[in-house]
Amino acid sequence: MSGELLINVTPSETRVALIENGSLQEVHVERETRRGLVGNIYLGKIIRVLPGMQAAFVDINLGKAAFLHASDINSKLILNEDNNSEQVPDIRNLVHEGQHIVVQVVKDPMGTKGARLTTDITIAARYLVLMPNASHAGISQRIDDPAERNRLKSIVTPYCSKEHGFIVRTAAEGANIEELQHDAEFLRRVWAKVVERKERKQTKDPIYQDLSLAFRVLRDFVGASLERIRIDSKLTYEQLLEFTTEFVPNLAPVLECYPGERPIFDLFNVENEIQRSLHRKIDLKSGGSLIIDQTEAMTTIDINTGAFVGHRNLEETIFNTNIEATQAIARQLRLRNLGGIIIVDFIDMNIKDHQRRVLHSLDMAMAKDNVKYSLSGFSALGLVEMTRKRTRESLEHILCGECEVCHGRGYVKTVETVCFEILREIVRVNRAYDADKFIVYTSSSVSESLENDEYHNLAELEVFIGKQIKVQTETLYNQEQFDVVMM
Repeated sequence: MSGELLINVTPSETRVALIENGSLQEVHVERETRRGLVGNIYLGKIIRVLPGMQAAFVDINLGKAAFLHASDINSKLILNEDNNSEQVPDIRNLVHEGQHIVVQVVKDPMGTKGARLTTDITIAARYLVLMPNASHAGISQRIDDPAERNRLKSIVTPYCSKEHGFIVRTAAEGANIEELQHDAEFLRRVWAKVVERKERKQTKDPIYQDLSLAFRVLRDFVGASLERIRIDSKLTYEQLLEFTTEFVPNLAPVLECYPGERPIFDLFNVENEIQRSLHRKIDLKSGGSLIIDQTEAMTTIDINTGAFVGHRNLEETIFNTNIEATQAIARQLRLRNLGGIIIVDFIDMNIKDHQRRVLHSLDMAMAKDNVKYSLSGFSALGLVEMTRKRTRESLEHILCGECEVCHGRGYVKTVETVCFEILREIVRVNRAYDADKFIVYTSSSVSESLENDEYHNLAELEVFIGKQIKVQTETLYNQEQFDVVMM
């Protein structure tokens, strides 16, 4: 990978943009108020043992005691013995009140419940996970190819020792020796720091805290070919320079502090690209378009020809539009960080060779993505099903919330529909209650329609019920809002 990272830092939010060939490819956003505790390692103190629950409460200096279940305690570490039994030992044989114990957060506090803890410590990097007190190299079960599993194990095993082992993550499939070596050396240096803090019996702060976004991105890009990393905060730049010098020395020379008056995300048109990535419709240069719909179950992508009519015939038009769409699809999935099941509805192609070439083009475009994916062929209905691993929340879920007007439908009722609902509501209220007249409070667009286009229906209703109906505009009401008040 060859590209550039732009890091925009404010006290409340950090944003990172990955630029490749002058085009935005990835956006990462982290807000300080939403930073979790998962992954943090503490030197905690057992404050209460509950035999009935087979659990213990641990003080890790968060103001609320954390929860440690017996099943989350590595008995080999506590009892210093081999225990191959599947039965969980009694909590009273594992810990006691007043005992100091190294724990890691696996679940953030929720409501009145404290954080969930484990003693099975792990520290993750891009390709590897370090496991203290293990001595072997494990391979992710999702890496199926036996030859690849053996290759990865032969590379990582020499870095294991009596003090720690490694798990090779799914993302390491296809990684080269240099990338795995960078990860192993980085994790060993981090663990050395953790051990040092543990020996000092540091209890007030975490002895290891998962990195914030700016640092995490640098960790994840260890071994990547980056031409430049620009940071618009001098303080963060100095912190990152110290971090890279100690842990990721190959990235230190490309770090730059961005002093420009122009906002850093205005470079490469990043701000506008982020806004466009929230749109449902993406225009293609040829005149075609993508329609992207993200739902709970899956993401669907529909390709349309639009104004592109081709130069020879319809089949050529369809094929060229589909080929162009494959590049846009791969970029949008990566930029929006869409994961899970993805269904692509290409424009129907009658020529099998065109289908094969479109599928190959999509596969080649997706291969540039760092996230694992799988791709199937065309189904009997002409759809392509694919999956992309979920790595974090999608950009839409981070930046957007549910619409207060449509409540997630994606549509609002028409002015005409709301007008008829108001007329029916007046009839219902008139039959149920005794009133002299009615006042309708509604939005400006509905109010205008009731006094113009729907005036004859309103007048007929006044005659029908024999009562006056007055319409009043409420500027703060949305189009679907209204109130019928009896006077």
